[in-house]
Amino acid sequence: MMGKKSYLAMKTDSSSAAASELITSDFKEIGHAAKKLATHAMLGGLGFGTTFLQWFASFAAIYLLVLDRTNWRTKILTALLIPYIFLSLPSLLFHLFRGDFGKWVAFIAVVLRLFFPKRFPDWLEMPGALVLLIVVSPSLLADTVRGSVIGVGICLVIGCYLLQEHIRASGGFRNSFTKTHGISNSVGIILLLVYPVWALVLWVL
Repeated sequence: MMGKKSYLAMKTDSSSAAASELITSDFKEIGHAAKKLATHAMLGGLGFGTTFLQWFASFAAIYLLVLDRTNWRTKILTALLIPYIFLSLPSLLFHLFRGDFGKWVAFIAVVLRLFFPKRFPDWLEMPGALVLLIVVSPSLLADTVRGSVIGVGICLVIGCYLLQEHIRASGGFRNSFTKTHGISNSVGIILLLVYPVWALVLWVL
C-alpha cells in the first residue's frame, strides 16, 4: 500500500513538473513573439519616418532652387541641387518623370531650347536639366545608386558643401541666420541634411 502511494506521489510530481515546464515554454514563446512584433513595428515606423524625410528633403531642395531663380539669388552653387533632387526624389515622383510623362516634358524642353530660345525662360533651365537627367540616366544610377548608402552619402556631402558655402557667402555663421535672405536659405539647406543623416543612422543600426 505504501509503495502504491509513493508511486502515485511521484507520478503527480512528474505531471506537475511537466505542466510547469509547458507553461514556462508557452510564456517564453509569447515573450519572443511580442518582442518580434515590437521590433517589426519599430522598424516599420522608422521606415515611414525615412520616407517622410525623403519627401521633405526633396521639397526643401526644390524650394532652394525656386529661391535662387527669383530675386533672392545666392552665391552658392545651386546646380548641385539637381543631383541632390535626383538622388532623394521619392520613387513615386521619380518613376513618373522616368516614364512617358517625363519623356514628353524633356522633349518639349529640348525643342523649345533649340528652336525657340527666346521663348525658353532662364528659370526653366534647371528643372529641364533635372527632368532630362531623370529620363536619360542609366539603370546603374537610377536603380542601383539611388536609394543605396552611396546615394545617401552623396546627398550628405552635397548638403554639407552647400551649408559651408552659404555660411562663407553670408560672412559667417551668425550672418547666415540673421540676414533676411540668409535665414530662408539656411533653414532650407539644414533641411537637406536631415534625410541623409537619418538614413545613414538607420543603415548603421
